[in-house]
Amino acid sequence: MDEKNAPAETMDTPELSGSESHKARPERRLVKRVLLWGVEIHGIAPTSVEERVDTRLYQMFTVWFSAILNLTALSAGALGPVVWGLGLRDSVIILIIADIIGCLFPAYCVVFGPKLGVRTMVLTRFSFGYFGTALPSLLSVVSQGGWLIINSVIGGQVLAATSTSNRIDDTVGIVIIVLITFVITFFGYKVLHRFEMYIWIPNTVLFIAMLGVGGRNLSARPSLPEPAASALISYGTTIYAANLTWCTSAADYGIYHDSKTPTWKIFLYAYSGIFIPTFVGNILGAAFAAAAPAIPVWQAGLGDDDNFGRFLVAVLDPIGGFGKFLVVLAALTIIAPCALTMYSLGLSLMNISPIFTKVPRYIYMIIATAMRVHTNYPTQHTIPLAIVCATHFFTALESVLNLMGYWVASYTSIVLCEHFVFRRNDWSRYRSGDWKNAQNLPLGIAAVLSLLCSFGVIVPSIDQVWYTGPIAQVGTGDIGILTGSLGAGLAYLVLRSAERAFSARSHG
Repeated sequence: MDEKNAPAETMDTPELSGSESHKARPERRLVKRVLLWGVEIHGIAPTSVEERVDTRLYQMFTVWFSAILNLTALSAGALGPVVWGLGLRDSVIILIIADIIGCLFPAYCVVFGPKLGVRTMVLTRFSFGYFGTALPSLLSVVSQGGWLIINSVIGGQVLAATSTSNRIDDTVGIVIIVLITFVITFFGYKVLHRFEMYIWIPNTVLFIAMLGVGGRNLSARPSLPEPAASALISYGTTIYAANLTWCTSAADYGIYHDSKTPTWKIFLYAYSGIFIPTFVGNILGAAFAAAAPAIPVWQAGLGDDDNFGRFLVAVLDPIGGFGKFLVVLAALTIIAPCALTMYSLGLSLMNISPIFTKVPRYIYMIIATAMRVHTNYPTQHTIPLAIVCATHFFTALESVLNLMGYWVASYTSIVLCEHFVFRRNDWSRYRSGDWKNAQNLPLGIAAVLSLLCSFGVIVPSIDQVWYTGPIAQVGTGDIGILTGSLGAGLAYLVLRSAERAFSARSHG
């Protein structure tokens, strides 16, 4: 479908008349001006079947391919050698398993966008209920904020590492990333898709250059002792967590795409777009990090495990200025995942309470950007950034990924259990008007209790620098994500069955 024929984007607020219309005139003038700029003003209301006619299904591939093929995937893959001391062979085996399985869940969550026209957190209402959805929506806002910090720090570090005059430090680099991200997300859905269609190109060139320059050194790996089983499991669950975190926003980018497309086709496009860049980036990151101890220049760039930017510059140093140019482009392309995350953050916030839907999505983009700039500039001594920068970077990355993964794993089990077990994988069981009617939605008690109760098995299974649970102490590694996912799913099966038996509300 041509861009000019794309469906009109509408406000979720009702039409006003009489004196109310008169009072709303300044706001309407603002909305009209925003429309002229091409800004999306559609909020969290599901799109109708008539609006879901965009046949450019390849965008279900490109939006994820661009968002994931970047420095974040490299740094996540490097966690195996850097944090757990794994060799390349062991890292690759773990990555094959964790990426193949972990990418299945966000890829299927993508399908809900074209099939139902719902934003991800609105979909949550069909299991958590009208009021219970506030819990996962709030957790989603916090998690997406964590992702924004991590990605911004990666981009800021890399930009700072290329500045020979020290005019750009980490903080200035972060602010640059934040401001460019704002421009993309302010305009919304269409511009975001257009941006993500091409931004993968610079990173593809970067990855090829890294292999061309440093590939011959990848065989120079130091001998390592046989890794402990707990290290292998912890690395695998961390990578698994990194993949799962996309589940909280996966449906947001397909709400105008053809609803008649077969489920398997949407899933295949999405899975390819998520798995390919994830696996390639993870493998490259693990390979270069595993070789770093045997290459003095690389190890010096990596430093005390705290700066991924200097490491990347050290790898590409043999090609001089062109290498730095590629690194700068790579730093700027970190905007791709930041844009998706910031866009979904506003939508998650709107789903916490009906009060928040009164404010257009693009206003939240302004507020979020202002808060991030204020937080990161001109001082580094504010809480969010200090937590990341004051700690070794890779250790902080591992902790943040797992903290998000714990609840997302439980959440995903609940949502998919509702879909496959109680709604029998039948899209017709989601009635279009139910999303805004509490009486037509589940009570949500089963979902909320299942999510909360899952932490009863997550906490004992945690293995982090700041806490090790009794289960993890016996040498299992960090299995909190696995136990939480299983615990939440089983609890939901029991509690939702009871809820359906004793409540007349939507049985799906």
